[in-house]
Amino acid sequence: MRRAIFPGSFDPITLGHYDIILRGVKLFDEVVVAIGINSDKSYMFSLEERKQFIEEAFKDEPKVKVVTYEGLTIDFSKEIDAQFILRGLRNPADFEFEKAIAHTNRKLSRIETVFLLTSARTSFISSSIVRDVIRNHGDYTVLVPDSVKLK
Repeated sequence: MRRAIFPGSFDPITLGHYDIILRGVKLFDEVVVAIGINSDKSYMFSLEERKQFIEEAFKDEPKVKVVTYEGLTIDFSKEIDAQFILRGLRNPADFEFEKAIAHTNRKLSRIETVFLLTSARTSFISSSIVRDVIRNHGDYTVLVPDSVKLK
């Protein structure tokens, strides 16, 4: 089975993430969306909310699993027998950052990182932009899947 892990904080999941996951299921037998837990970071949405947003968005896609994890992504990848790390690239800055992580992961393990370019229609969206729109009472719904709802 060709299993890829798509790690991130997903605070919240965006249409860019959604697009990468949908395209990833065409390449892999299973895409594990792995929500990383970082106790040093403060989040707008709780871990449970973030997980629920993603599960609801992919409720009809059996090839997508949603889990949470702590620690190094490569260690968790070994635990779940994922052979690939799936990452999306929006711009050259993303590439430089992700390239360094991919090289480090390859040095520490045998896992391959697969990069997908975001679609032109979602390349400007980031979770931090979505959070800023929400904080300023803007229409965030055009940037996220329908499953992302504020309480």
